[in-house]
Amino acid sequence: MAVRLFEGKDHAYVYWKYRVSPSEELIGKIVEFTEKNKGVPFDLAVDVGCGSGQGTLLLAPHFTQVVGTDISPAQLQMAVEYASAPNISYRECPAEELPFLDGSVDLLTAMSAFHWFDRPRFLQEAHRVLKPLGCLALLNYTMDMELSYGNCSEALNQICKEFYAALLPYRNPCLGPSSRDLYKQAYDSIDYSVKEWQDSFWVRKLVTLSSYIGMVESFSSYQALLKKDPEKARTISQDVTKRLLSAMGASSPETKVVMGVKYFYWLACKSSDD
Repeated sequence: MAVRLFEGKDHAYVYWKYRVSPSEELIGKIVEFTEKNKGVPFDLAVDVGCGSGQGTLLLAPHFTQVVGTDISPAQLQMAVEYASAPNISYRECPAEELPFLDGSVDLLTAMSAFHWFDRPRFLQEAHRVLKPLGCLALLNYTMDMELSYGNCSEALNQICKEFYAALLPYRNPCLGPSSRDLYKQAYDSIDYSVKEWQDSFWVRKLVTLSSYIGMVESFSSYQALLKKDPEKARTISQDVTKRLLSAMGASSPETKVVMGVKYFYWLACKSSDD
């Protein structure tokens, strides 16, 4: 059963403003796999569960047409407004019911979204819409984020771990102890002879401390706490911000830090006979 989250206008705005997007280097790995196994031309890419479109936008230079799909009108509104290009369009639909013809898609991606889908149904739907030799790319990041600033990085990351621990009781039960395990199970289950699993791919980006806090506040666990106990959620966030600033010897949350995000992903190519 699919899980519906991130659909309110306020959450969609936070998601657009703060969520980290995959790097161009990571997108390059996906494009390289597709070119190696399917070959050109690259006509149609579909980004499922696209949210506010940060990842969708990165596909645009490589394909004639890119379509982002999501079940949330609020998320798609953000995508249309902030993450568009002439060859990108967006469609509102469930991940398990894609509005594409059989065998019509060159590349199907889901970036930090697959864990919310009805995963067996989605994989069946992906198989249906992919062209022979079409490729599937599923990626997500872990909570093993790192902050780097001067010589206090170790202290910052200890505070971050305590932040994540405070939110852990509010983690959605459908994710289990680790979303990575859900992706690995799906990878092991898919009957494609050509596939690759990558357990660790770091994306590092210079951001303000407030942007890092905003990203954590966009997580489903923080949003669940915010809904249940707004005062507690804001107190935790404000306390973490103060502790991080103190460890940095800085006064402004607009101080820049290097945020490292650890991705894992898997790629698979549909057989030419299907």
